[in-house]
Amino acid sequence: MTAAAASPVFSSAPAAPSASDVPESAVSRWAVGLMSGTSLDGVDAALIHSDGRTVRAFGPARTCPYPPELREAVRAILGERGGEEAIAAVERTLTDIHAEAVEDLLAAAGLTARQVAVVGFHGQTINHRPQERHTRQIGDGARLAARLGCPVVYDFRTADVKAGGQGAPLVPVYHQALCAGQDHAGQDAPGVTAVLNIGGVANVTVLAAGQAPLAFDTGPGNALLDDWALRHTGVAVDRDGALARQGQVDAAALGRLMAHPYFSRRPPKSLDRDDFAALARCVDGLSAADGAATLAAFTVEACATARDWMPQAPARWLVCGGGRHNPTLMAALRQRLAVPVEPVESRGWDGDALEAQAFAFLALRHLDGLPQTFPETTGCPAPMTGGRLALP
Repeated sequence: MTAAAASPVFSSAPAAPSASDVPESAVSRWAVGLMSGTSLDGVDAALIHSDGRTVRAFGPARTCPYPPELREAVRAILGERGGEEAIAAVERTLTDIHAEAVEDLLAAAGLTARQVAVVGFHGQTINHRPQERHTRQIGDGARLAARLGCPVVYDFRTADVKAGGQGAPLVPVYHQALCAGQDHAGQDAPGVTAVLNIGGVANVTVLAAGQAPLAFDTGPGNALLDDWALRHTGVAVDRDGALARQGQVDAAALGRLMAHPYFSRRPPKSLDRDDFAALARCVDGLSAADGAATLAAFTVEACATARDWMPQAPARWLVCGGGRHNPTLMAALRQRLAVPVEPVESRGWDGDALEAQAFAFLALRHLDGLPQTFPETTGCPAPMTGGRLALP
């Protein structure tokens, strides 16, 4: 599909509220957000001070890596394999590690749990099949609330999926809030900005003044490359892009990967971590370096193809998530997209903490009954709130 043939899926809507638009009844409070993504590398925890409409202040952030045995245990239950007893055991361990991350974060911030309005607990996705109206993120919200002694909002995706939405991405409303009152592409580059999150799966939020955010999963992020690196090097990441940098892209294999029907589907759309795993076996005959180079190129080409669904090509891409730490991937994105591609730190944001911050923001929106997902971001029929509240 060419850009000229694509149909943009962008609708007019008010921009995110500015501080002057926030009602006086909106109260800014401390909230903790927790994110454990499809990279399966650990828990990010972050504090923000917000009213769920604008962000007033950022607190500290922490990353709590998964022990290798937990990472493998999570891998073993992806797709809800292993049975409910195995899933429940992993869920307990995973919830307790999230609790430790919150306790460490609050200690670093000099806060107690009673000074926190809410914890936004994303949990760990183990199955995501929105076409079947099913998604599952494990994480025991009641157990976490009881241990911490403060309210916890969890299970953010299920309501959206049951209503016919994709349940992802959830972060666009936070991206919009961060950009509120700013030119979306920077003062020196007016136009559309794409905020690209490269986690295990990659997703994009497209922001333009006076338009509702458009968002969808672009395709693979780090997951395929991480799994490849683990099999060939014993380390579950291509650190600094060193392996891919040594290889050559196999054009035939890349062509087979890009022939996946996902790329011709109209957004909103989303992916499970392993949706491309079977197809990615087409690189199995390549050397370790060539396979890594081809899988990295797959991530880049998927991002480039995502432009076909945008009303105009972005003037700038802001990158968050673990992928922005891979210089080989970032260099390839800059070459392929041919516009500025910068880590979100160029905006003063924390790219490692951004998704965790977003779940603090979403939890606050849940408390106030504000929508979190929208037809343009997940395909839900109308703006929807989401999540379940667990009280201590």
